Amino acid sequence: MENLDDLKSELVAAVDAAATLGDLEEIRISALGKKGRVTGLMKGLGSLAPEERRDAGQNLNIVKNAVTAALESRRDALADAELDAQLEADRVDVTLPVRPEVEGRLHPISQTIDEIIAIFGEMGFTVAEGPDIEDNFHNFTALNIPPEHPARQMHDTFYLPEQEDGTRKLLRTHTSSVQIRTMQTSEPPLRIIVPGRAYRCDSDMTHTPMFHQVEGLIVDKSVHMGHLKGCIIDFCRSYFESPDVPVRFRPSFFPFTEPSAEVDIGCSRSGGTLKIGAGEDWLEILGCGMVHPKVLEACGIDSSEYQGFAFGMGIERIAMLKYGMPDLRAFFDADMRWLRHYGFASLEVPTLLRGLTP
Repeated sequence: MENLDDLKSELVAAVDAAATLGDLEEIRISALGKKGRVTGLMKGLGSLAPEERRDAGQNLNIVKNAVTAALESRRDALADAELDAQLEADRVDVTLPVRPEVEGRLHPISQTIDEIIAIFGEMGFTVAEGPDIEDNFHNFTALNIPPEHPARQMHDTFYLPEQEDGTRKLLRTHTSSVQIRTMQTSEPPLRIIVPGRAYRCDSDMTHTPMFHQVEGLIVDKSVHMGHLKGCIIDFCRSYFESPDVPVRFRPSFFPFTEPSAEVDIGCSRSGGTLKIGAGEDWLEILGCGMVHPKVLEACGIDSSEYQGFAFGMGIERIAMLKYGMPDLRAFFDADMRWLRHYGFASLEVPTLLRGLTP
């Protein structure tokens, strides 16, 4: 049997000298492969006497372990070097001026969120945010949604794997959970809007598993339904940039508001087109109502002293109505042709003074 110390030194030196991952793999095969030098010596142990076999086996294992460790170390170093070289080759100088043909466009969702913030900002609302991953209390229980409600079922809600205590987190089904968190951590009066992502098990031309909502909340001592109606009417007329958009409120039901209403705006349909404004038809755009006393009490707010109103709408829906987009799924296709057509100049910030739409 050849000198194992010399063999180990020779193989480790070859590994350290490998310049590429390909070279390293060839060394591994020649040393530890089926027909490799170390493997061949291992196979020859059977022809040795028992005492010699034991000592030779221990020494061969030392050689094998040393070569394996050297291979792993060199492999990591070469992989890091290749990644560094690739990153260097792909380096982009972000200080270069943008070429006109690749000028970026602002996505309609981002534009619509900016428009919503501009409108409600003029009314004194501030923007609130919260986590996308929620628990049952903030997403359902505190909103007066009972355990047997269909919205809690698997076919409507994305649940995460069960935790050690048996509970399960979920992807929030609405941004109302941020209203709950705000009421728990802030003293009234409150005036917030909550734009953000929400998630539900649904997908077709008008529904996607992930979508965007904006919800509003006011909590104060003297808030009433008249304030809610005035707020929504002003928003609709400002957003659609028409001072005479008809707005109507229809009685409805939501677990977290009482009384509740759905809001319709006037429209006309002719020649296969939809026009917002005066007309014989109506189009539902949002839900709203006075905050249910149980919701206030769940957040530690005295419902005998405070009351409030809340509203919520889908951002994709109102963007489609305003900008004439026929299919919701196109929002998430990442199609540059669609974005060039419907996108907005990135530096045109919407304001009520200058006008929402560039």
